[in-house]
Amino acid sequence: MLDATTRSGGTATASPRAAATEFLVPVPVVPLPAAPVPAAAAPARPLARLGRVLLSPWSRFSLLVALLAAAGASVLLFEPQKLLAEGWPPQVGGATAAAVFAVAYGLCTVAFVPRPLLNLAAGALFGSAMGLTTALAGTVLGAGLAFGLGRVLGQDALRPLLRGRLLKAADGQLSRHGLRSMLAARLFPGLPFWGVNYCAAVSRMGWVSFLVATALGSIPNTAAYVVAGARASAPTSPLFLIALACIALPMVAGAVMAWRKRHHLRKP
Repeated sequence: MLDATTRSGGTATASPRAAATEFLVPVPVVPLPAAPVPAAAAPARPLARLGRVLLSPWSRFSLLVALLAAAGASVLLFEPQKLLAEGWPPQVGGATAAAVFAVAYGLCTVAFVPRPLLNLAAGALFGSAMGLTTALAGTVLGAGLAFGLGRVLGQDALRPLLRGRLLKAADGQLSRHGLRSMLAARLFPGLPFWGVNYCAAVSRMGWVSFLVATALGSIPNTAAYVVAGARASAPTSPLFLIALACIALPMVAGAVMAWRKRHHLRKP
């Protein structure tokens, strides 16, 4: 074969591969444009972040504290318990009055109004039988409202804080034996009604156990105060004296029991 140049000194002939290489033109690489971002995606991120912050456990717990503080302040300012006992509309009576009183009773217990005052008012307004029914309905309603608020707004934030021995023991008792534990808490005198509600809400107790135990366990104490309110105009009557005894004796028994069991609380 001949080389790139003929032996006779003629013109050079390029090989086919070299000729093809000479005609190759470099093509610049142009990057493809990025896919357009929808206009709604940009503001969606801050809104999603804001939603996560507002729905976080501590944000909900802060809302619960604010609601309870507002409820307590409204009780101090407006004193609704006086309206229940003294300013009842005269045109409202019968079942309507009982229903209105039960709803007001429940809202007042959420706002930290002491239940003994409300029970006395129920007895004074409706008598023993109707007053007991109305007061129990308000008790269950108020307990359910407090339990729901605590469960939705406070449980996720407070459960990680249950680290102490007593707190873990109380939580385990309420979570595993909800019905009998709540029944004992309602029957035991001296325990604040609102405190028991929110402690149960932080635990894993079920709704049915909580409401049933509240209704059953509140009967003795509620009946004693209602009868005392119904018979307050006759303080020397046997029913009034029996009601006072039913109020005082459980409180004394509870104080004695707490004093005898005090050494269990001191154990490490």
